[in-house]
Amino acid sequence: MQDTSVEQEASLQNAAPPDRRIRNIDLKTVEGFGEEWATFDQLSMDEAEWQRHFDGYFSIFPFRELSKAAVGFDLGCGSGRWAAGVAPRVALLHCIDPSEKALAVAKSRLAAYHNIAFHCADVDSIPLSDGSQDFGYSLGVLHHVPDTLAALRNCVAKLKPGAPFLVYLYYALDNRPAWFRAVWRLSDLFRRGISKLPFPVKLSLTSALAVTLYWPFARVAKAAERMGIDVANFPLSAYRYCSLYTMRTDALDRFGTRLEQRFTQEDIRALMIASGLEQIVFSNREPFWVACGRRVP
Repeated sequence: MQDTSVEQEASLQNAAPPDRRIRNIDLKTVEGFGEEWATFDQLSMDEAEWQRHFDGYFSIFPFRELSKAAVGFDLGCGSGRWAAGVAPRVALLHCIDPSEKALAVAKSRLAAYHNIAFHCADVDSIPLSDGSQDFGYSLGVLHHVPDTLAALRNCVAKLKPGAPFLVYLYYALDNRPAWFRAVWRLSDLFRRGISKLPFPVKLSLTSALAVTLYWPFARVAKAAERMGIDVANFPLSAYRYCSLYTMRTDALDRFGTRLEQRFTQEDIRALMIASGLEQIVFSNREPFWVACGRRVP
C-alpha cells in the first residue's frame, strides 16, 4: 500500500498553482508538443513495443540502487509514457511539463498511480527544492530548449549529491558515415519548412512521410537483417521493429518541431560535466545518445 504521507505530498503538489515565469523556453515548440501528445497519447502502442522503447532508454539507469522511499522527477514528461514505467518503482515521481495539454494527457494515462505529482512548469522554474531529489531524468527534451546547458544545470541542481540523472539528447550523427549525415542535412531542410505550418497540415504531411518513407525503409531494413545483412547505417533502420503508430509519432516529432539542437557524444559529456555530473556512462544502443551521470558530491 502507498505510504499516506507520500499521497498527501503528491496531492499538495498537484494543487499548487503553476509557476508562469517563462525564460529558457520556445513557446512554439511547447505548443507543438502539446498538440502532438494530444494526438498521439501513446495508449495505442503495443505493450511489447513500449517495453522495447523503455528498455532502450533506461538500460543504463541504476534502478537497483533506488530505495522504496526514492523521490525523483521526470522533466518534460509529455504523455507520461516513461513515467508509467518509473512510478511503480519509486515512492514519489514529479512529472513536470510546460504544456497544459501534455499534462492533461499524462494525468489521464497515469490516473491509476497515486504517487505522482504533476507540475505545469518550464525548466527554469522547476518547483522542487535544490538538493532534494534521489534521481531525475529528461528524455528527448533538453535539445528543444534554447540553452541546453542552462537547462541541464537547473535539473542537476535539484539532485542530492551522488544521485543519478538520465538524459537523452539528439545526436549529431557522429557515429554515422558522411553520406548519412548529408542525407540528414537534406531532411533538415524539409523540417525547417514543415515545422512552421499549421498543425493539421503538419500532421497530414508527417503521416504521409511515415507511410511512404519510414514504413518501407524500415521494413526493407528488417528483411535485410533477417538475411544476415548489417543494417546499422541503413536509413530508418531503427524503426524496423516499430509500429506505424510509432512512425507517425516520430515523423511528427522529427519534422514538426521548430527548435532542435544536436550534439556529439563528446558534446554531451562536456555538457554533463559542466552541469555538475560525474561518472558519466553512455548507452551503446539506439536511440543515440542516452547518458547517465551522478551529481558531484
